[in-house]
Amino acid sequence: MESSRPSRLKQMLFILGIIGPGIITASVDNDAGGITTYSVAGAHFGYSMLWTLIPITFLLILVQEMCARMGAVTGKGLADLIRENFGVKITIFIMVCLIVANLFVTVAEFAGIAAAGELFGLDKYILVPFCVLFVLVATIKLNYKSLEKFFLLLTLFYVSYILSGVMSKPDWGMVMKEFLVPSFNLTAPYLIILVGVIGTTITPWMQFYLQSSIVEKGIRVKEYKYSKWDVIIGCVITDVVSFFIIMTCATVLFSHGIRIESAVDAARALQPLAGEYAFILFAVGFFGAALFGAFILPISTAFYVCEALGWESGVNKRFHEAREFYLMLILITVLGASVVLIPDIPLINLMLLSQVINGMALPIILFALIYLVNNKKVMGEYVNGRLMNILTWVGSIILVIVTLLMIATTLFPLLSA
Repeated sequence: MESSRPSRLKQMLFILGIIGPGIITASVDNDAGGITTYSVAGAHFGYSMLWTLIPITFLLILVQEMCARMGAVTGKGLADLIRENFGVKITIFIMVCLIVANLFVTVAEFAGIAAAGELFGLDKYILVPFCVLFVLVATIKLNYKSLEKFFLLLTLFYVSYILSGVMSKPDWGMVMKEFLVPSFNLTAPYLIILVGVIGTTITPWMQFYLQSSIVEKGIRVKEYKYSKWDVIIGCVITDVVSFFIIMTCATVLFSHGIRIESAVDAARALQPLAGEYAFILFAVGFFGAALFGAFILPISTAFYVCEALGWESGVNKRFHEAREFYLMLILITVLGASVVLIPDIPLINLMLLSQVINGMALPIILFALIYLVNNKKVMGEYVNGRLMNILTWVGSIILVIVTLLMIATTLFPLLSA
C-alpha cells in the first residue's frame, strides 16, 4: 500500500507536467474580441444564446484534438506539414493571410489593454508601451516551461468573470432552461450576433499555436492520452467562462434594456447596476484576457512564419539561435501596439477586417487539417476513425458556412459605409 503512493504521486506530477498547451490555447480564445462578442450577445439577447455554447464546445474539442494529435504523432508544427504536403504557394498564401489577420487581432488586444486601463484612469500612452516592454522581455527571457507557467497563471484572470456572474444574482432556473433548450430568433440582428458567437470559436492562429506548443513541449504519442484531456478540459473551461460572460450581461444589462457595443461598455454599465465589485471583476478580467492575447498572437505568428519558411523557431531557443522567430515576434507586437497609439485610428474597422481575413483562411486550414490527419504517411495508425471523420466533416462544413456568413455580415456595413 505504501509503495503505491509514491507511484501515484509520480504519475500525478507527470500528468501535471503535460497539462498546458490545450488549456492555454482554448483560454486565449476568450480574448478582447471574444469577450466583446459574448458581452454584446448577453446584453442584446439575454440568455437566449447560452445554448450555442454546447455545440461550440463540441466543435472546438474536435478541431483542437486533431491538431494536438498531429503534433504528438509527427513532432512537427502545422505549418511544417502544410509546406511538406501542399507546397509553397498555399503555404505562402496562408502565411500572408495569417500575418495580416494576426496583426489586426494584436491591435485589438492592445486596444483592449488601453480601454481596460482607461476604466481605472490609466493613460494608454503609458500603459500600452509598458505592456509592450513587459510582453517582449518575458517572451524573450523566459524559456518555454517558465512562460507556460506564467500563461497558466494568466488564465486565473478568467475566474473574475465567474465571480461577477455569481454576484449578478441570475435566475438560475431560467438560465438552465435557456442553456439546455435551443431557441431561435430569425431577425437579422440576432442572426448576425449568432454568427459572431460561433465564428469567434475557431480561428486559424489557434491551430498553429496549439500544435507548435505541443511540439515545443516535447509531448509524444505515449503521453498523448494525457494531453488529449488537457485539450478537452481547456475547451470546456473556456466556454464555461463564455457562459458566465453572457449570463452576467443578460442578467444585469438585458433585463434593464441597456445596449452596449463593447466589453468596456459592459463593465461601465455593470457598475451602477451590479455594484463596484462586479465592475472591477469584469474590467480586470478584460485586461487580463487582452494581455494574454497580446502574448499569444505574436508567438503564434512567429511560429507559423518560421515553420513555413524552414527557419528555427521556439521560445526555448535563445535569441541568436532563432533570430527570425524573435524578430517576427517583436515586429508584430510593436506594430500592433503602435497602431493603438495613433489618434483617431478606426480600431473597430481594423478588428472587423481581421475577422474577414481569418475567415478567408479558415476553410483552407480546416480542409488541410482533415486531409493531413487522415493521411497514413503523416499519421500512421493514428488517422481519424470513421465516426470521427463524419463528425469532423459535419462540424467543419457548419463552421465554413458560419464563417462565410460572418464575412458577409462584416463586409456589408464596411463596404456600404
